[in-house]
Amino acid sequence: MRLYINVDHVATIRQARRTNEPDPVRTAVLVELAGAHGITVHLREDRRHIQERDVRLLMETCRTGVNLEVAIEEEVLSLAEELQPMQVTLVPERREEVTTEGGLALTEPEVQDRVGQGVDRLRTAGLRVSLFVDPSPPALEVASSLEAHAIELHTGEYANARSHESKGRELARLAEAARLGRELNLAVHAGHGLTYENVLPVAAIPQIEELNIGHSVVSRAIFTGMEEAVSEMLELIRDARRAVTEPGRWIPPVGF
Repeated sequence: MRLYINVDHVATIRQARRTNEPDPVRTAVLVELAGAHGITVHLREDRRHIQERDVRLLMETCRTGVNLEVAIEEEVLSLAEELQPMQVTLVPERREEVTTEGGLALTEPEVQDRVGQGVDRLRTAGLRVSLFVDPSPPALEVASSLEAHAIELHTGEYANARSHESKGRELARLAEAARLGRELNLAVHAGHGLTYENVLPVAAIPQIEELNIGHSVVSRAIFTGMEEAVSEMLELIRDARRAVTEPGRWIPPVGF
């Protein structure tokens, strides 16, 4: 399983003062040194955190790969075509939200058409395309029909569930969506709201091959340092995978 670290929240701290630190590009260097497999950034239309400067420098300096999250807007799509990141993840975007709060509404005809045009455009440019979706079979089937290379399952409902029962239901939805995604020949990624306390059950789903985690790692790094924070997250994910491949190995229950 691959771990991609989202460094948006480092830029959020920087933009609070409109200064030059902390620098998400310098953070990405530490993330890679700690063993992460790639860097995720969301270039929002309102530029509330990551700036075009950040994306350009990351493309020049990252040794692993950049997963560029963008809405289906001309300016950011053109930049993706120009810079050729390792992957482009299409996400919904609303100015009033604090962060992306759900997957693309792929069952709505208008959204489906716009996303389809975006996928075609990016594929024509030679880019790998992922779609950020809720763990819903209809959404996955549309993603497959649009010929996306991958899906990223929105794990927010699981992360926000309060009771053991609701966490279990949401985890089951994620597991079923991951199985269906693989059956549809989609690479399966996941992310949103994953933390050191809730990541293990998601990381143990065999069909998920990549996790995108940001806020929790950046928060932990304030106290422990970025390299140690990334290393801790990697070890948790590896423990979950070993539990799948080594019968008898203990894995914490849902909600650990």
